[in-house]
Amino acid sequence: MAKIRNKDQYEWVVSRVEALLPSVDEDAPENDPSRIELELLSELASEYSEENYSLGEPSLKDVLRLKMYESGLTQRSLAELIGVSPSRLSDYMSGKCEPTLKIAREICRKLDIDASIVLGV
Repeated sequence: MAKIRNKDQYEWVVSRVEALLPSVDEDAPENDPSRIELELLSELASEYSEENYSLGEPSLKDVLRLKMYESGLTQRSLAELIGVSPSRLSDYMSGKCEPTLKIAREICRKLDIDASIVLGV
């Protein structure tokens, strides 16, 4: 299958996908030329985007900061919530140390953060 080689091709494919979207709906037959073109171009754009614009996995530090912002928590109140001292939380957020399994469970449970992020896997 073809592959997008550069940003200009990617931008053309994205504009073509946007042009096709209004003309194709869920009820379009499998053999509809516009639907086929839309599916193929969408896949190409997705592959290029993943290879060239991927953000990667979030770090524990980034997710903790986001949760603090979303919940209106200070570092001190977050530390209390997960049962550690503010200095220990600071160590987690700076990368100086990683949470114990017990604290990792608390972070996952109380902040609804995926375990793979908390455990760094």
